[in-house]
Amino acid sequence: MPFADANGQRLYYELSGEGEPLVCVMGLATDHLGWLPQMQAFGAAHRTLVFDNRDVGQSSDADSDYEISDMAADTLALVDELELESFHLVGVSMGGAISQELTLAAPERVRTLTLAVTYAGFGEWGRRRAASRLALAEKTEFEHFVEELLVLNLSESLFEDNPRLVDLVRQAMHNNPHRQPPEAFKRQADASGRHETRDRLGSLALPVHVIGAEQDLMVPVWKSKQLAELIPSAKLTIFDGAPHAVQLERADEFNRAVLDFIAEHEPARA
Repeated sequence: MPFADANGQRLYYELSGEGEPLVCVMGLATDHLGWLPQMQAFGAAHRTLVFDNRDVGQSSDADSDYEISDMAADTLALVDELELESFHLVGVSMGGAISQELTLAAPERVRTLTLAVTYAGFGEWGRRRAASRLALAEKTEFEHFVEELLVLNLSESLFEDNPRLVDLVRQAMHNNPHRQPPEAFKRQADASGRHETRDRLGSLALPVHVIGAEQDLMVPVWKSKQLAELIPSAKLTIFDGAPHAVQLERADEFNRAVLDFIAEHEPARA
């Protein structure tokens, strides 16, 4: 199995496909399998890297608290280990926060940046919301926690029109042999709640695509709009009727949006 020592962590990764590198950073409590609906499409056009962040999946558990910037340093160390000098970057949710910090730290490495269902910061409101959800998660049995995540991440219409897919997602979460420990979830969630880049994003001068979801219950769509406003010349795409798990539920549309944006800007960054 492919592992790399990166920034003091042991990260599990998968690298597939040919072409310009595309690095994919996943969100809270989700390992590289969250990119399954993208792997074939992305791998057909790009040398695609997916991996497990610290504290999730097959990567190492952290031994203390950390920040989103530490996870960005993990990602940079991983691409260095794999000798990916420059790359396109896409991050979902917490992975979008990580991608912001990575790009701010090394803007010369990133060819295009796609930020999906993510945010630049929440402030006190977000910290209180995160604390409330963490308290609930700590008191909730795993089965009930899974149901809460399903409701927060999937759309009402999916529950009504495609309960089989909802059940498949539920089974995948229950059967994951690398289930995230509660203390690891808390560390990731705490770091996500402290994420703050609103005062720095104005310095970015590369092609940026912000993707929001109209019915996102995890990261409200107004946070996507705010994020796009903070980045000079950023493109904003809002998926009507989409939930937080837009890369899963609207995979074909999501894949086209990501790949079309990269293709549009690839010649200029070559």
